[in-house]
Amino acid sequence: MTIEIWSDVVCPFCYIGKREFEHALERFPHRDSVQVIWRSFELDPNAPAKSELDMYGMLVEKYGGTREDAKTRVAGVVQRAKTVGLDYNMDIAVIGNSFDAHRLLQYAKSLGQGGAMKERLFKAYFTEGAQLADVPTLIRLGAEAGLDGGEVARVLSTTEFTDEVRRDEQEARKIGVRGVPFFVIDRRLSVNGAQTSDVFYGALQQGWEAR
Repeated sequence: MTIEIWSDVVCPFCYIGKREFEHALERFPHRDSVQVIWRSFELDPNAPAKSELDMYGMLVEKYGGTREDAKTRVAGVVQRAKTVGLDYNMDIAVIGNSFDAHRLLQYAKSLGQGGAMKERLFKAYFTEGAQLADVPTLIRLGAEAGLDGGEVARVLSTTEFTDEVRRDEQEARKIGVRGVPFFVIDRRLSVNGAQTSDVFYGALQQGWEAR
């Protein structure tokens, strides 16, 4: 059974959704027959490499309201993350473009290391305040996820894996993905958003029965 997951590495609900899904998969009796494929999706393809705004300023600019409103909204997300064992440090999050991070993820996927790379990028962004548009940072994160640092540096110095990122994004538009995370089971069923592990478990069961 194939699970495709469209998400962005700078999307807070995508990391939460990843963990909720993993908790469901851990107790799914057929988990050894499940293949997870990470798909690229950029929330803001036009974002600069590094924004002058912090997390709260970005939210005010995007959704309106006050900085205090933004802090309240973020506090709720941070609390939700804690319920699945994630420690978000939004005060130091560096707002910026995620395109090169997606190219790195595509490279890791080509080596069968997509899951490890995805986890490392999420943790770096939401917990450690890493700038995911910074090439030296991506080289370090790639090496920490088990990739060859020299090869990561070479890939990121080219335009390699651009087509793979764009194909995922085109596919998302084709099947109607407008928000992430978005989970697709065997191209039969879909689950939108950071649902609870029970919801994901039910979807896994339904997907398995549909086979």
